[in-house]
Amino acid sequence: MNWLAGTLGSSIGKKLMMALTGLGFCGFLAGHLAGNLTIYWGKNAFNSYAEHLHSLGPLITLAELGLLFFALIHILTGTTLFYQNLKARPFRYSVNKNAGGRTIGSRTMPYTGFILLSFIVLHLINFHFVDKTGTTIYQIVHGAFANPGYVAIYVFAMIVAAIHISHGFWSVFQTLGANHVKYMPFIKGVSIVFSLIVALGFGFLPVYLAYMV
Repeated sequence: MNWLAGTLGSSIGKKLMMALTGLGFCGFLAGHLAGNLTIYWGKNAFNSYAEHLHSLGPLITLAELGLLFFALIHILTGTTLFYQNLKARPFRYSVNKNAGGRTIGSRTMPYTGFILLSFIVLHLINFHFVDKTGTTIYQIVHGAFANPGYVAIYVFAMIVAAIHISHGFWSVFQTLGANHVKYMPFIKGVSIVFSLIVALGFGFLPVYLAYMV
């Protein structure tokens, strides 16, 4: 037990927890996007999808608790690593070097993470914790995206999510030991494709509902 606590408390252990929880969130995003795409088949299809989810009852509650647990680990561990990195290197380099093939995703991971956390809180307030009495999920979503300001925030958040995922997805496999010259270029390519799918798949939905329905 002491070995486990020591491992998880180490830098490698923290990165491993970040990788596993991040991979879990990528899986959630893929499933969530697949469900949200039913909105293109009309309000009845989207409402039917939402009703099917709610009919799962305890399973959905368990999944939500699991996501909350993953989120707490990801946020606390990521914040800890960010603080430790700042503490270890309190001053910026005099020359901003893009060494090691660093990308905008890798350089901004903590900041995009904090932006996404703020957006998720707003998203939950608008869609999860809203009063659903006498209305449907389609009406709630359509009403939220009737606000141009929220459409802009949503689209911006999806661009931020894509930047975050573009680095986070492939770094998961690097942390898990798949950092091989033969496979990493392919994994990085998949990471870019997946980040674009997330950005376009989620980002176009509010535009569609606000201006095309």
